[in-house]
Amino acid sequence: MLSRLVVVVSAVVAVAMAGHRLIPALGGFTPVMESLLPWLGVSVPLLLLAAALARSRAAAIAALVPGVVWAAMFGSTLLRTPPGGPSDLTVGTVNVGVTNNASGEAVRIIAKDLDLLAAQELTSGGPAAKQLNKMFKYHYPVSTVGLWSRYPISETKPLDVGLGWPRALRAVVATPKGKVTVYVMHLASARPGETASRDVSLAHARKLIDADPSKRILLLGDLNTATTDRGMRGLTPPLSDAQTVAGDGFGFTWPSEFPITRPDHILFKGMTATKAGVAPATGSDHRAAIASLRL
Repeated sequence: MLSRLVVVVSAVVAVAMAGHRLIPALGGFTPVMESLLPWLGVSVPLLLLAAALARSRAAAIAALVPGVVWAAMFGSTLLRTPPGGPSDLTVGTVNVGVTNNASGEAVRIIAKDLDLLAAQELTSGGPAAKQLNKMFKYHYPVSTVGLWSRYPISETKPLDVGLGWPRALRAVVATPKGKVTVYVMHLASARPGETASRDVSLAHARKLIDADPSKRILLLGDLNTATTDRGMRGLTPPLSDAQTVAGDGFGFTWPSEFPITRPDHILFKGMTATKAGVAPATGSDHRAAIASLRL
């Protein structure tokens, strides 16, 4: 009985991983499952243990199948070496946490080596904004999001990504190597059974990117969409994911104490990512995403 159960569960896990994008998004469950997709690999050692207890060779072989699927899908992520090389722009994005009284300290640590920092869940006149204003000469806040830069900012515009109020922005940053169009976004939240608003805001984001003729585009923010979520197909392509291209590992950012998924992203086009990673953010339930780019 136990060996049969191992075979069945192994088959279900393998099919769920390999064919996750073919599973209908019923009740909003599928996007959440996709956000946690890499963690399905944890089932493999448990299945192997169950097969050993059942003393079944067939069950052990079956338990290895989802392991092979996982390795094919995610093995390169763990083995990837960042391309490195010279970079012209170091950027970051962080959801500072609306109730985070230590957000000023969080951004001080994160931003000290950055050229650009995008922040979400800002409060008007809060500690994060005050600290960043001291560190950067140029800044453009809109509602609860903002962009801080060591280089001049122009062509600023608040944006509504389908939420009925501006929770995103567009700006052009004049770097020493040329202009970069920067978007900062905080898309709608996604919860089990509640992904419709997030999907609408993703569609708005894609329309903005498609309509932008800029040679170089950088999108920073909390997109409430994991790299493995099918919703990211709306943005990657046309944009590339810095963590996927140049990161070391999965780069999970949420929740901060034990990250299991990555809703915080650095997406780009017209540039080359040389390095990407994650940094702690004091007091926030998110970690920061950071990346270096060559123009």
